[in-house]
Amino acid sequence: MADKNYRILVINPGSTSTKVGVFEGEKELFSKTVNHDASKLAEFAGVSEQMPYRKETILEALRENDIDLSTIDAFVGRGGGLLPIPGGTYEVNDVMLDHAFRGANGIQHPAQLGSQLAHGFAEEFGKRAFVVNPPDTDELCDDARMTGIKGVYRNVHLHALNLKETAIRHAKSMGKRYEECNFIVCHIGGGISISAHRQGQMIDGYDIVGGEGMMAPTRCGGVPVVEVLNYLDAGHSTDEVRKMNMKTGGFVDLLGTSDAIEVTERAAAGDEAARRTWSAMLYQINKYIGSMATVLGGKVDGILLGGGMVHNDELVQSIKDGCEWIAPVSAYPGEFELEAMAAGAIRVLSGEEEPKSYTGVPAFQGFDCFKD
Repeated sequence: MADKNYRILVINPGSTSTKVGVFEGEKELFSKTVNHDASKLAEFAGVSEQMPYRKETILEALRENDIDLSTIDAFVGRGGGLLPIPGGTYEVNDVMLDHAFRGANGIQHPAQLGSQLAHGFAEEFGKRAFVVNPPDTDELCDDARMTGIKGVYRNVHLHALNLKETAIRHAKSMGKRYEECNFIVCHIGGGISISAHRQGQMIDGYDIVGGEGMMAPTRCGGVPVVEVLNYLDAGHSTDEVRKMNMKTGGFVDLLGTSDAIEVTERAAAGDEAARRTWSAMLYQINKYIGSMATVLGGKVDGILLGGGMVHNDELVQSIKDGCEWIAPVSAYPGEFELEAMAAGAIRVLSGEEEPKSYTGVPAFQGFDCFKD
């Protein structure tokens, strides 16, 4: 492994802002959330058309902080818009740029600008561009893909970048490699991801965009199909149901807020609806962590908690009380998304990891035994 401390610029576009950071090795030299004018963003026909505007606002922030882009060894962006692929660090190529521009996964989200922005900077300065553990990372084991409806398969949409980085860091703290360990890894924030990691592969989890798993501040979680049909028969639209899956369900629908701090304060003040909602969410988190333990055959080296709500001591204690009989529980409040992107590029530049090539072919295309 090379001794050089590579300098990496990372770009993580969000709905109305873009997080930018510069790392030298593991050290963060600079980070900033660049806010964008919502009315200006609304002028663009699609997400990809925002790229020149976002690039200029990023450049302005870098200039204001005396960041010399000629000193950067590689540029990394979020990998939105791509088809489901195994995890890893991918070098940006023409197929990836085409899929990111179009949003080939069918989801229009600013994360698809990540690879495009990284490529633009890299091309200008003669460097390399990467994405790391894209949002549609798919490493499911075969049994996890099945449903009881022919031709309908489970997908996963998880906080793959943060989940895998948390696991990599915890394995290192144990003196092991991620590929040597079995973990249950959770990201607990506005959305909640719970996943089973077996020897470096995220073999199961819940589709937190598709209405699976536990309720969360902005998500309804798993609901019996018959109850969804009854909800539609009562006059609600399919569009309403889709929004319940990731924007307007959970705390938002039950309590009118997505703020977990507000919910806990209301519960402590005697608000029974808030207390019941908070308690049910904690129950469901423990329940789904337990399900991932069975996927790993009970051989679990640790239960790892990341995300903003992990700052809440009651939540962490609830998981310890409910699940520590499975394996030790370790809390990593917040997220490591910028750090994770930089670390992925450094692993490639230092020779620790081979970069992967995005082919545009999904990781899973159905089982031949069920094809007509």
